[in-house]
Order: sequence, then C-alpha cells, then structure tokens
Amino acid sequence: MTDKLNWDELDFSYTEVPFRWRAYWKDGEWYKAGLETDPQLPIREAAPIVNYGQGVFEGNKAYGTKDGRVVLFRPDEFAKRLNRGARRLGMPEVPEEEFIRACKEVVKANRDFVPPHGHNGAAMFIRPMLLGVGDHIQVSAAEEYLFTIYVTPVGPLYKSGFKPHDFVVDSEHDRVAADGNGDVKATANYASTLATANKVRKSGYADVVYLDPATHTKIDELSAANFFGIEKGTNKFVTPLSNTVLPSITKKSLLHLAEHNLGLEVEEGDVFIDDLDRFEEAGAMGNAAVISPMGSLTYNGNKHVFYSETEVGPVSQKLYNELMGIQFGDIEAPEGWVVDVDED
Repeated sequence: MTDKLNWDELDFSYTEVPFRWRAYWKDGEWYKAGLETDPQLPIREAAPIVNYGQGVFEGNKAYGTKDGRVVLFRPDEFAKRLNRGARRLGMPEVPEEEFIRACKEVVKANRDFVPPHGHNGAAMFIRPMLLGVGDHIQVSAAEEYLFTIYVTPVGPLYKSGFKPHDFVVDSEHDRVAADGNGDVKATANYASTLATANKVRKSGYADVVYLDPATHTKIDELSAANFFGIEKGTNKFVTPLSNTVLPSITKKSLLHLAEHNLGLEVEEGDVFIDDLDRFEEAGAMGNAAVISPMGSLTYNGNKHVFYSETEVGPVSQKLYNELMGIQFGDIEAPEGWVVDVDED
C-alpha cells in the first residue's frame, strides 16, 4: 500500500494503516492491552463518549530521521496533558510509561507508513484517545474505558505548506477551553469551531483566529493552533497568556527554543487585536500546524499584512528550522525531548 503514497504530496488527511493500539479498563484496572487490526471502534450506543462526550484526545507525531531511525517528540508531555484531561473528566489515568510504550509499539507496527526524512515535513500523526464506553446512560462517569491510538501518515495542515497564509478573526463566536473556575482543560473541544472554520476556509482563508470570550479585545488562539507574534524592533517572541488557550506543547517548546537556542526575549501576555502594528511577523503554531506564517489577518473587514504575503519572515524561518531540525533529528535536542521508538 505504501507504494501508492507520494510522500511529497501528502496532505493532512487520514490513511488507514494495518495496526492500532488498544487497552481496556474495568473494575479499577487496565487489561487486554495490545495491537489490533480492526479500525472500527467497539463502542455501544449508550456509551458516555457518545451520549455525553466523556473523552479526551491527543495529537503528536513520529518522525523519520536521516539515519533511518523513527523518533517521537516529547511523548511524556502529551501523556501528562491527556491525564490532566482524564482527571478533569473523572476518568482513569493512563500511566505515563504505558502511554509512551503504546505510542512506540503502534508506530513500530506501522513503520512502513512513517514518511522518510526529507519530504516536505511529512510525518506520522499519532492520535491517542481515552473514551468512556460501556452501557451507562446516567449523567455520571463511565464504569468502563477504552484507550486507543491510531496513526496515519500526514503532510502539512495547511495545503500550501510552509509559506505565508491569510487568516481572519471571528469576533462573533467563542472558543472556550476552560471551566467556570478558569482552569484550562487539557484538551479543547474542537467541535465548537468546525462551523466557523469551514466557513472561513470556503472564503479562502487558511484558518480563523478567536478573541477572548470576556472582552473580545485580545487574541486567544486559532481553531487548531496557538498564535505567536514577533515584535518590531526587538524580535521578541510574544504569545497570548489566557486561561482559555489550549496548553500547547509546541508553544511550550518554542518558548524554550526562542529563548535558549535563538537568544530571543519571550513574553506570554495580552495580545490586543487593535495592536497588530506591534508585530513584524506573526503565525500559527501547533502539532499539526508546526509553524505556519501569517501573511495577513483580516479583522472587521480590514486586512493587516505582517512581514509579507509571499515571503516567510526571518525569525519565523529560524524558529521553523530549529523546531523541525530537532523533531527530525537533524539538530541536537534538549535532553529528553526526542525518544527513539526502538529504545527501551
């Protein structure tokens, strides 16, 4: 089947591969953990994931290196974030070492579908999910759970790849990922963004930018990525600090790399939509988006152009090269960030 895949032309879509990982939880313990071949999920109609949305998911990647290895990027952080969501929804946690082992095993089982190094940033997308299952119609936590991981080879999130894209602000709808106490949920509910995202993409924009739900004056994030800006005159790396923003592992990593590897000043704080002139460059960042430069951002019918609508800004380029270089094994990573799937 892999002979039918053109690694250079992959987009961000699903390709079925032979194996997925599953483990089941009941009566206080995990059991029957291992690889399965059936892509259909064994979920009953009365399952809490179907009736009440009791589930959390993650999204990380495996990367092919020049020397033929396959590596994971910061899998411990993805495990921690999934378990924060599990605790928030009254679900059993997946032990971190089991999460990492499961990611390794399912990637190794589908190794032929890991895009080789050097193909337009193509990688293997990893989707872990923890779902409330079983027959349980009460509005309470499930008594049975399924932990499952599927993988699929993918290309760039935005079809044209690493180049400036046009984005638009939606000030009419909110994308809230926090509870009433302001505590960030580990995994956002993307479903609330789908209608708006579909609308703006049909209008020719790459994605939609949401403002804060309280005042609608500050940038929060995009439908499936975080926002960053590069401040004029200082090259400061700026990203919103908000209790409604998904705690992105890519954002966390770029804050570290910007400061420690590239020597930039970094700032998490308010990013006001009326202060876009503050930034020379801007972009989206996330596991799927990686770094996607923002050529323009349209707000209330006014189009603001950043560095260029056709050329990538120099700081965005450096950040992209640094992150991708680490993920694909071309640049030495901070300790513990990159894990070889073949290592115990």
